[in-house]
Amino acid sequence: MTRTHTATRTHTVAFIPGDGIGIEVSAATRRVLAALEAKCGDFHLDIAEKDYGSLRYLRTGAYAPKGWLEDLQQYEAIFFGAVGHPDIEDHISLWQLILPIRQAFQQYVNVRPCRQIEGVQSVVAASSHVDWVILRENTEGEYAGQGGRTHVGTPHEVATEVAVFTRVGVERFLRYAFSVAAQRERKQLTLVTKSNAQRFGLVLWDEVAAAVAKDFPEVHWDKMLVDAMTVRMACKPHTLDTIVATNLHGDILSDLAAGLCGSIGLAPSSSLNPSRERPSLFEPVHGAAFDIMGQDIANPVAALWSACEMLKWLGEEDAAVRLDAAIHESIRRGITTADLGGTCKTSEVTEEICSLLSDA
Repeated sequence: MTRTHTATRTHTVAFIPGDGIGIEVSAATRRVLAALEAKCGDFHLDIAEKDYGSLRYLRTGAYAPKGWLEDLQQYEAIFFGAVGHPDIEDHISLWQLILPIRQAFQQYVNVRPCRQIEGVQSVVAASSHVDWVILRENTEGEYAGQGGRTHVGTPHEVATEVAVFTRVGVERFLRYAFSVAAQRERKQLTLVTKSNAQRFGLVLWDEVAAAVAKDFPEVHWDKMLVDAMTVRMACKPHTLDTIVATNLHGDILSDLAAGLCGSIGLAPSSSLNPSRERPSLFEPVHGAAFDIMGQDIANPVAALWSACEMLKWLGEEDAAVRLDAAIHESIRRGITTADLGGTCKTSEVTEEICSLLSDA
């Protein structure tokens, strides 16, 4: 899907700013990416912005127009800001926008890197040198959308939420996870389940992990129950490297990791289709945060770090390294928003990073 024009590599990217501060950090990301493009000079992002989101839903009753998934299929990557609105139930916004993308495009691997950054006050001791990658299964489990409600509104109302685990789904995800661990320096993987209580689906996870591990003898791996894992992350962070979990557990643990390392405003994510037959999606995980919308105080770093991950996925490694270095340098210099203890505005952080890229 990559098209080459003279010496410039062109990549097609759909931008979905979405809602709340997603709109602000997406605008910041576009500005920084333009500065990066100008500096590097050897690649171009052909960006198409989509107005999918809650305002469209309130106006038309739908988050996106008819045929929107078919439209997104043509792009190499999708950059997503945030979804959510105080006047709309969260399960409506998620199930009409972000979750259909993950499932339709088989983005079954969610990657959430988490590391301590110089200049950020962290709950974790500096000596721990946290540099984790959390891998979350992204299409099955507790977010499969299976279940229902009966006898609604009566004292005997029943609601079921069925967690779905398929051997093919678990195995393809775990193979990707073990391959990631094998490429990292420590070659260490920790599998997180709750198989003592969830004796069917998560026992399957344990069994498939044991089978897949045989194909990766260089990877040292262990297992943790999710409740015990929260304690290990907080108290023994140095014992962890690649963390692998189900959809729900990975969602929760990755936010815990962001908090331990300083702020949810630093947390990037990638939702990957490893086959590359369909586009992958890159987004900050902080949500729409309507309480700070429009105040120019949202931290753009999670969005910019997500853009780094997108550039790597597109094969623009040099550009990703440059952007990553500029982000870290801006934080080291104290150009940070309030969530990191700073006094800078979103626009000021964005301007600093653009300046660092231009001067590099």
